[in-house]
Amino acid sequence: MYPENYTYTKEHEWVAVDGDTGTIGITHHAQSELGDIVYVDLPKIGSMVGQHSTFGSVESVKAVSDIYSPVSGEVIEINDSLTSAPEKLNADPHGDAWLIKVKLKDLAELKSEGMMSAADYTKYVGA
Repeated sequence: MYPENYTYTKEHEWVAVDGDTGTIGITHHAQSELGDIVYVDLPKIGSMVGQHSTFGSVESVKAVSDIYSPVSGEVIEINDSLTSAPEKLNADPHGDAWLIKVKLKDLAELKSEGMMSAADYTKYVGA
C-alpha cells in the first residue's frame, strides 16, 4: 500500500526523492482518517520550508489538519490541480495528488530521527 521508495513521517507525510528534488504528499492513512477532503492550502513557489515545520493545511468535512514538511528546502512547484479538485487527495494520495516539490537543502534529513521506511510506517499505523 505504501510505496517502498518513499520516506514517511509520524505526522503522515511522505517524500519521494529524485536527484535534489523532493516531492511531498500526505499518506493514504492520513486521507482515510481525514475523510472527504474539501480544501487544500499550499505555500507559494519560492517559499522556504523547514523539516518538520508546517507548510500548509488540508481541510476535510471532519477537521482542518496542518501539513508538515518531511524535509527542508525551497518550494519549486505546487500541485495546482488540488485547488479545484482537492478530492484527488482521497483518490490518489501517493500519486497524482502530491502537494509540493522542493529543492532539497540536505539529503541527510531523510535519515534523521522520525523518518521511516514504508515497512516501518506500515507498522506505525498498524496497517
